[in-house]
Amino acid sequence: MSALIQLAYFGVAVVFILGLKAMSSPVTARKGIVWAGYAMIAATLVTFYTPGMQNYGLMITAIVLGGGVAWWSGRVVKMTDMPQMVAIYNGMGGGAAAAIAALEFARGGVHSPGVATLAVLGALIGSVAFSGSCIAFAKLQGIMTKTWRLPQQNIVNLVLAALTVLLGLAIVISDTPVPALIIAFFIVALALGVVLTTPIGGADMPVVISLLNAFTGLAVGFEGYVLGNPALIVAGIVVGASGTLLTQLMAKAMNRPIRNVIFTPITGEAAGGGEAIEGSMKEFSALDAASVMRYASKVIIVPGYGMAVAGAQHKVWEMAQLLEEGGVEVVFAIHPVAGRMPGHMNVLLAEAGVPYDKIFDLEEINADFPQADVALVIGANDVVNPVARTDKTSPIYGMPILNADMAQNVIVVKRGKGAGYSGIENALFYKDNCRMLYGSAQAAIGEVITHIKALEV
Repeated sequence: MSALIQLAYFGVAVVFILGLKAMSSPVTARKGIVWAGYAMIAATLVTFYTPGMQNYGLMITAIVLGGGVAWWSGRVVKMTDMPQMVAIYNGMGGGAAAAIAALEFARGGVHSPGVATLAVLGALIGSVAFSGSCIAFAKLQGIMTKTWRLPQQNIVNLVLAALTVLLGLAIVISDTPVPALIIAFFIVALALGVVLTTPIGGADMPVVISLLNAFTGLAVGFEGYVLGNPALIVAGIVVGASGTLLTQLMAKAMNRPIRNVIFTPITGEAAGGGEAIEGSMKEFSALDAASVMRYASKVIIVPGYGMAVAGAQHKVWEMAQLLEEGGVEVVFAIHPVAGRMPGHMNVLLAEAGVPYDKIFDLEEINADFPQADVALVIGANDVVNPVARTDKTSPIYGMPILNADMAQNVIVVKRGKGAGYSGIENALFYKDNCRMLYGSAQAAIGEVITHIKALEV
C-alpha cells in the first residue's frame, strides 16, 4: 500500500509540473491551470489513504471551507483587483506552512535536529511570507496609502532577522516544547515580514509579490518534509524554484538587484534624487487625441497601472478596434513590471479580448517605436521614463524601459500632474513631442472613442 501511495504521489507531481510548464504559453495556459488543479485534487485524495491519516472530519471540513471561500472569491473578484487577491492567497499559503510548524512545535512532534531545523526554516519563511503578503494586500487594496520607513530601517531588519534565527535555534536544541519561546519566535518572525514589506512602494511591488510567492513555496516544501508528505515537498519546491526564477527575471527587467528591492526600495522619499527636468507639460483634448490617432498609420498602446485602476481595458480595446477598422495598425507594448503583479497587464488585456498576437514584450516591440506615429501611454510611469537611460543619479537609472519617447507623437493619459506611485518625476511628460490627456482612463478613452466615431462620419 505504501509503495502504491508513493507511486501515486510521483504521478501527481509529474502532472503538476507539466501543468506549470504549460502555463509558459498563453495558448496552453488554461490547460496548464486545469492540469495543476486536478493534480492537487488528486494529491489531496491520495493523502486520505496515507497510513496514519485519521482526522477525516477535520480534513473534509477544511477542504469544504477553504474551497468554498476560494470559489466564491474567485467568482466575485474584479480583474482590476487581481494583484491583491494573488497577494492574500499567497500569504495564506505561507501562513498555513507556519501554522503546521507551530503545531509540530507545540506537540513536541519534531525530534530530529535536521527535521527540526527544516521546521524552523519553514516557519520563519512562512511567517514572513504571510505578514509581508498581508501588507502587500493592504497597499494594493488602498487600505495602507502611505509608505513607512523606520529610522535605521536596514539595521532594524537585520536585528529582527538575527533575533528570529536565535529563537529558532533555541527551539531546535530544546528537548521539550517551551510555549513562551515558540510564541516569541512567531511574533518576531511576523514582525520581520511587516517591517521588510512596509517601506516598499508600488514601483517594486511586482518583484515583491513574486519574491513572497517563492518564500511560500519554500516554506510549504520544508513543512512537507516535516510531515513526510511528498506532494507538499514537490509542490513547494517547484513553486519556490519557479518563484525564485521569476523574481530574478523581474529584478533583471528593472535592473535592480533583489537586495536593493528589500534594503533600498523605490519610494517617494527614496526617489528624491535626480536631475531637474526642464520644460512644461502640454495638455491635449480628447478630440485632438482622437484626430492624431485616427489619421496615423501605426499606434502603439502602452498600458499601465492607471488603466487597471480605472478598469479601462475594455474601452481601450474598443478604441483599438475602431482604429483598426479605419486602417490604423494598433499593437500593445507590455513592460515586464508594468502594473502591480507579474503579468498584470497581460491578464487585463486578455480579459478584454485582445488577441495574443497583438501583445508584445519589451524586447519584441522596442525597435518599432521610432516608426510609430503615436505612442499612447495609459497610466504608465516608470516603465516609459527616459531618465532611466540618461540620469545616473535617478533611482531607476539603468532600468530597461519602453522607448515610447522615440515615437513621432506621444499621448499620455493621466489622472493628474503628480509624479506617480513611485514618486519619480517622468521626463517624458515634458518632451516636445508629448501631450497630456488628463482624466481617469475610463472616461478619457470613452471620450476619445466618441470623437473617433464622429470623425468616421
